[in-house]
Amino acid sequence: MNRRFHQLDVFSAVPLKGNPLAVVHDAQGLDDATMAAFARWTNLSETTFLLPPTDAAADYRVRIFTPGGELPFAGHPTLGSCHAWLAAGGMPRTAGVVVQECGVGLVKIRRGGSDAAPTREGAGRLFFAAPPLRRSGPLDEALVQRITAALGVAPHDVLHHQWVDNGPGWCAVMLRSAAQVLACRPDAALLGDLRLGVVGRHEAVSDSGSGALFEVRAFVPALGVGEDPVTGSLNASLAQWLIGAGLAPPTYLVAQGTALGRAGRVYIEQAGDTVWVGGDVAGCVEGTVAL
Repeated sequence: MNRRFHQLDVFSAVPLKGNPLAVVHDAQGLDDATMAAFARWTNLSETTFLLPPTDAAADYRVRIFTPGGELPFAGHPTLGSCHAWLAAGGMPRTAGVVVQECGVGLVKIRRGGSDAAPTREGAGRLFFAAPPLRRSGPLDEALVQRITAALGVAPHDVLHHQWVDNGPGWCAVMLRSAAQVLACRPDAALLGDLRLGVVGRHEAVSDSGSGALFEVRAFVPALGVGEDPVTGSLNASLAQWLIGAGLAPPTYLVAQGTALGRAGRVYIEQAGDTVWVGGDVAGCVEGTVAL
């Protein structure tokens, strides 16, 4: 049957500069094998399938697939799926917030400033509330050695390291500078099944060309995508770590995708105990898909 379909660019207001996402609406009746096969076919970092919620508190349910399998949570699929759901006529049960049901539970999504409400058109910058970390704490020394070998950096170049797992399994290292992050040429064989975030601070905000305080890269060779262009789940957990450890201010901008010729921008805002992760969404393709 024909199902409504969107392909979007997330964490960019300009098409082709962010992280692409495929969204299949009204995915009831599709089995796991078909969803996985379609995700492999799109060959994007993630493809999502929108379904009616099973939790009465949610507005919709999403299943998130990479070419290598299903994820319980991911950031750019959260923002892109919400944008597509709103654009298709979705209306939140509670004014001012959309509630998404996914593998990690319920995730809240809002528009722009803290008081702005998502609208039916889905336009404008959207923010999701970072889910709680499933694992935190420093990495063990053997893992740090493996990571430095894979990145081609010296152990003393790692200023800080941490588990930042909010579902996908992220671990992270902070290098001495954004320039060092951009210079990394990782060895995928050494990374193996790691899902690694690498972050470095720009010496001056103006150095990034965008006002970004940090440069971030995400390496996920086991998922079949190598390097993810712009990564909401990683930036969510990085923000919880960095702000909590006093390594970042409560509001900042991240640049990601630079090494891939993208211009992803991730907006971080802490409000009370909640870290909000935001980005723009640009529409690229709209139509139907036969599934």
